[in-house]
Amino acid sequence: MMPNNGTANALLEVKNLKKYFPIHSGLLSRHVGDVKAADDINFTVYNRETLALVGESGCGKTTVGRCLVRAYEPTAGQMLYHRANPQADSVVDLSRLSNRALIPYRREIRMIFQDPFAALNPRMTVFNIIAAPLRVHKLAKGRELEDRVAVLMRQVGLRPEFMRRYPHAFSGGQRQRIVIARALALNPRFIVADEAVSALDVSIRAQILNLMLELQEQFSLTYLFISHDLSVVEYIADRVVVMYVGKVVEISPTEDLFRQPKHPYTEALMSAIPKPDPRLRTKRIILEGEIADPAKPPTGCYFHPRCRYAKDRCKVETPALRPVGEDRLAACHFAEELDLTGIPTVNSSAS
Repeated sequence: MMPNNGTANALLEVKNLKKYFPIHSGLLSRHVGDVKAADDINFTVYNRETLALVGESGCGKTTVGRCLVRAYEPTAGQMLYHRANPQADSVVDLSRLSNRALIPYRREIRMIFQDPFAALNPRMTVFNIIAAPLRVHKLAKGRELEDRVAVLMRQVGLRPEFMRRYPHAFSGGQRQRIVIARALALNPRFIVADEAVSALDVSIRAQILNLMLELQEQFSLTYLFISHDLSVVEYIADRVVVMYVGKVVEISPTEDLFRQPKHPYTEALMSAIPKPDPRLRTKRIILEGEIADPAKPPTGCYFHPRCRYAKDRCKVETPALRPVGEDRLAACHFAEELDLTGIPTVNSSAS
């Protein structure tokens, strides 16, 4: 579902979110700096959409996801959550809630982790793993609990008679289905999926992605899909947020982003996507230099040392994330002037 009415259909508004990790040095462990893992992040997640968060490893996308579920305490900013049942206090800032006050929202906001091997306790049976959230929130017990676990296993494509087995008895794809069943146990509205298919074989990835789309349709779920794989993002996402060194550099509907990116960094990411059709050939853009250090970022635009379009202005003035078209934002001084290359179609390449 694509946004078309501002924040009226918003589920979560992230405003000026920051997460800094302090750097300590010396015998007295003095605070000498910060790693700016997420620096002034702004985006909105709309009901029943899949919003992808993409970028290179170390860009801060996982940090943002963990802040949203409050696995990390944000350094600053707001995370405005729109409750399902509008009331006088229908919008709640999750960043300001105590752990006790967060309890009802932890039922509505869940997380799917990257590694299904590490995400499951090897000493617990599948039944106990999936049942744990239901027990913690005191939603079921006894026979009712067992029936609920059986239903969840069927919903993710697993046989309930296997619920007494341990995780080592399952394949990687089956383990990820268990992780998904655990996330669904509390009937959530919003799921943060952190690299949910990156640890799986290609054929299994397609199965898990299709399962997630089916569950989204069935239960009216909203996803924040964190990934570095743009080919996966193209398949599953409605909109895309592109991050570079802790900052958002572009936000766009998926189709528009792939047709014509508005930020040079996005163009470079696009050029690295393998093209299955030999007629769809684009020149690979090799970024010179190393990714910027989030503890000591460059002045101006963080991307300017690696950008082939950079000008003097880029070195001294930080670009704002601003509108550059319908439902599109980019943090580039020259977004309207640049004619950047996306993923060409067969027809466009033939012409």
